[in-house]
Amino acid sequence: MKKAYLILENGQVFEGKRFGSDQETVGEIVFATGMGGYIETLTDPSYYGQIAVQTFPLIGNYGMIEEDFESEKCCMKAYIVREWCDCPSNFRSQYDLDTYLKKQGIPGLYDIDTRELTKVIREYGVMNAKISDTPADEKTIASIKTYKITDAVKNVTCQAVEEYSSPCLKRKVVLIDYGSKKNIIRQLKVHGCDVISVPYNMKSEEILGYSPDGIMLSNGPGDPKDNRQCISELKKLLGVLPIFGICLGHQLLALANGYDTVKMKYGHRGTNQPAKDTKTGLVYITTQNHGYAVVAAPEEMSFINANDGTCEGMDYPSKKAFSVQFHPEACAGPKDTSFLFDRFVSMMGGDTDAKR
Repeated sequence: MKKAYLILENGQVFEGKRFGSDQETVGEIVFATGMGGYIETLTDPSYYGQIAVQTFPLIGNYGMIEEDFESEKCCMKAYIVREWCDCPSNFRSQYDLDTYLKKQGIPGLYDIDTRELTKVIREYGVMNAKISDTPADEKTIASIKTYKITDAVKNVTCQAVEEYSSPCLKRKVVLIDYGSKKNIIRQLKVHGCDVISVPYNMKSEEILGYSPDGIMLSNGPGDPKDNRQCISELKKLLGVLPIFGICLGHQLLALANGYDTVKMKYGHRGTNQPAKDTKTGLVYITTQNHGYAVVAAPEEMSFINANDGTCEGMDYPSKKAFSVQFHPEACAGPKDTSFLFDRFVSMMGGDTDAKR
């Protein structure tokens, strides 16, 4: 296999071997934990502009399964693993990881000490990096530092209105697509909701023109503060209809309510993040993918991260809205918090046996 280099903006260099698409690229390097779920990671639009590092040492052992994709394309800049499996063993597997990366035009790098690389990111923080065929020099490192993710949501949102019908209709929901995972739509349908997915920049008047019973704010990539128009439109929707926000939707809803957001040192990405319910004291193991956090006092949070105390959820009862930083649609990952969809249906007046 062809040799290549991972060059970090702090000057460190890791030598590895290529798989996937054979090209150079620059992106923001982040790491994702979890033993499984690499298919969902690869197809999650929230990784737009990023180079993803898997901390679990063997990736690809159950192949690629298109039915499990969270979007039609891979939005990340590159993919890094310790070892990839070229002979997947799974009756549902359609092809291997290398084939997928080549189809998507995404470069991959393996035979790298991902444990050491993760330790570097944890100590230094999220930074830019480049996959290159040649070792680093000062000019290369200087150019890496200039990279910035821009127009993230614009590049991953749906291009037109899309409608999805539920076989057991209870309510109609408008999903504002900031880079939505398919499983959000699947969960809404399972919970009896017809879904109308609309682009991120649709005006509030147009959204209300569909006469929905509630509004869902999806996950998505990038800095939430870059989406000023989205925040402005959300302010017009607050208090009008029940609103449920997930991940980026949670952050945008907080900004619309006057809260602030900050960039985290290295974020939360993986299937094993503990979120504590501040009302009951129960801790749920959750799936997450974000690099920004809402700034709020602990007593204002509905959920709090049990590891670092960051905000995992907010309630706005007077405005008929709530949100969580984690992914209650949870695929791949724990499904303990799917009751939040029941809560949303209940807020819209639908029938549900679930209790918050």
